[in-house]
Amino acid sequence: MEYIYIGEIVNTHGLKGEIRLLSDFEYKKEAFKIGKKIYIGKNKELVTIKTYRVHKEYDMFTFDGIEDINDVIIYKGEKAYMKREDISITGYFKEDVIGLIAYNKNIPIGEVTFIMKSKAHDILVITDKNKKHLVPYIKEFVESIDLVHKKIYINVVEGLLNEN
Repeated sequence: MEYIYIGEIVNTHGLKGEIRLLSDFEYKKEAFKIGKKIYIGKNKELVTIKTYRVHKEYDMFTFDGIEDINDVIIYKGEKAYMKREDISITGYFKEDVIGLIAYNKNIPIGEVTFIMKSKAHDILVITDKNKKHLVPYIKEFVESIDLVHKKIYINVVEGLLNEN
């Protein structure tokens, strides 16, 4: 059973048990639907989406059986997840790239260990021994991804990789 991070519950909204989720999850249309399951916190407490709407930069939810602010205040600051199998998408999740071996042509560069967020785009952190390379996660630098063989092919330009 694998969970996908969908965002952080940053606050409640109103008195009737609505929460504010701050999320940059790219598959909201497929995932944030009435009846879908969300798992909250380290213990992955299960809740079911009763209502969903967008308000400013937040995704707003209420859950089945919860109709009071006092019942959701405990979720403030918690991370929210969904099960991978509950989200139907074509392609792959960003998280699937973590653990792939990065190659420049057929030469291994290192392993993708993390995906950093930035205002412009995500950045792949590729670790090789004691070096970390930061590669923009955009089509100009990521040529292809092969999940079957656990490889990601990077278009390396001068200065892209950490040579120190």
